[in-house]
Amino acid sequence: MTPGVLYISYDGMLEPLGQSQVLAYLKRLAAGRRIHLISFEKAADWAQVAERERVAADMAGAGIVWHPLRYHKRPSALATAWDIAQGTAVGLWLVLRHRLRIVHARSYVASVMALALKRLVGAKYVFDMRGFWADERVDGGLWPREGRMFRAAKGFERRFLLGADHVVSLTHAAVREMQCFDYLQGCMPPVTVIPTCADLARFAPQPRESMGVEGARGFVLGYVGSAGTWYLFDEVAACFAQLLRVRPDARFLIVNRGEHAYIRDRLAAAGVPDSAVELTSATHAEVPRLMGRMDAGVFFIKPVFSKQASAPTKLAEFLGCGIPCLGNAGVGDMAQVLESEQVGVALKAFDAASVAAGLAQLLALVAEPGTRARCVAAAQKHFSLDEGVRRYAGIYAQLEPSA
Repeated sequence: MTPGVLYISYDGMLEPLGQSQVLAYLKRLAAGRRIHLISFEKAADWAQVAERERVAADMAGAGIVWHPLRYHKRPSALATAWDIAQGTAVGLWLVLRHRLRIVHARSYVASVMALALKRLVGAKYVFDMRGFWADERVDGGLWPREGRMFRAAKGFERRFLLGADHVVSLTHAAVREMQCFDYLQGCMPPVTVIPTCADLARFAPQPRESMGVEGARGFVLGYVGSAGTWYLFDEVAACFAQLLRVRPDARFLIVNRGEHAYIRDRLAAAGVPDSAVELTSATHAEVPRLMGRMDAGVFFIKPVFSKQASAPTKLAEFLGCGIPCLGNAGVGDMAQVLESEQVGVALKAFDAASVAAGLAQLLALVAEPGTRARCVAAAQKHFSLDEGVRRYAGIYAQLEPSA
């Protein structure tokens, strides 16, 4: 068996994110390689005993050794400092006890622990950055750009990039940005791009379902997921209103949890009639079936600096189900994937003329017989979980000492 890996995640494994974006990879990477996992679990999740036992058994069956720690939230800075100290201490014990050679950190807080372990014991450090976290806090209105917290976080980002033995980025666009950082000139670390992947065995083309009272089926535009924070839902609502003018048979199928009042308010403000909309909630497991009713997908994301490093999971899921998308430029590699693979349209502006042109292109794509197959092929090429696992395994193989 090859030398072991310590994986540190500040996200909990009892959360959907931990299960889809950490465990989905680690369960496959654990074949032939010892993986110890430190995660920080929230009290409400930990209290769900049946789910906790299920996840623990799932990890044990895959050969992952789980070391769950408690996540502390308040007071914010002190709680995070305590978690970092606790995680570093446990990590140090595990690295020494099990002779682990690689420490893989998911995002920034975990990287404070990993970089400390690298300096203490010389372990190889993988910075899985997941995006420009500090800039996201500013772009999301949580921190002022001139504030102390932002400066401190960017200082840590600099240390992570200079100290990493390998960096994982979600997008090629983020790599191009990092190559322009002054302090990385002449000392850029090795970088592998691994976008947010999807389980394409589940997100695959579904049987086409009808939408309507008598089996009649018009054109169905689909929207899945959150409508707030980073998403431009007003622009989406205006886009659908414009679609109705050229396709009066169009229907808008929206799958969302927890924002229904806001969504209905914004649709009404855009002049979209209730009769043209189906708004529903669904579990993640139910989403592929609902996507089987969609002819195309739409979502617009704020094209701010930090989103250069984002890879929207819903793009992988739409394409995996054979559904072309209408998105926007300025978000990671999304525009390049949509247009180079001919599986969608990326708007560069949201004025009426640009939206009209984008909708015309989208409708033409939907009408093409080969579009569905191209979408599936693009998902396999760019967002396959198998390919993501292969790239992570390649990073580990490069960093593992020779026998």
